Amino acid sequence: MSSKKTAVPFRGTKEQEEELKNIIAEHKDEQGSLMPIMQKAQEIYGYLPIEVQKIISDKTGIPLEKIYGVATFYSQFALNPKGKNKISVCLGTACYVKGSGDIFNKLMEILGIENGGCTPDGRFSLEACRCIGACGLAPVLTVNDEVYGRLTVDDVADILSKYN
Repeated sequence: MSSKKTAVPFRGTKEQEEELKNIIAEHKDEQGSLMPIMQKAQEIYGYLPIEVQKIISDKTGIPLEKIYGVATFYSQFALNPKGKNKISVCLGTACYVKGSGDIFNKLMEILGIENGGCTPDGRFSLEACRCIGACGLAPVLTVNDEVYGRLTVDDVADILSKYN
């Protein structure tokens, strides 16, 4: 993948690693333990970077390829960190027809990240989503739980300036 998507370095702590190793030790011999271990790992770190997947593989004996396959198959798992401010742009039909694609492109340009990416300072993460049920406000984006509707590309910088 592009370097823009993995701009945030892994910052796991020894405490997090010990917590993960304890979880693995508790569950590794149980049938079907991979999903619960991965879910707990994501709770600990907030996402499942390759460094965490390697720890799971090393401690369980499960091939890294299988762990990566599970992590990419299930939408509950994130391979990239989320920013302090999570931006989601609706690319559903109503929003897209009214210009959300251009808004999404402007956000990628301003933030210097791609879909699923996080800014190096951890302030913003960006993702595309499908219909959020606010079609009457199209085009729509959310920042954390705040909804912004009837947007134009010119609104993007002002919205970003509200978040530190």
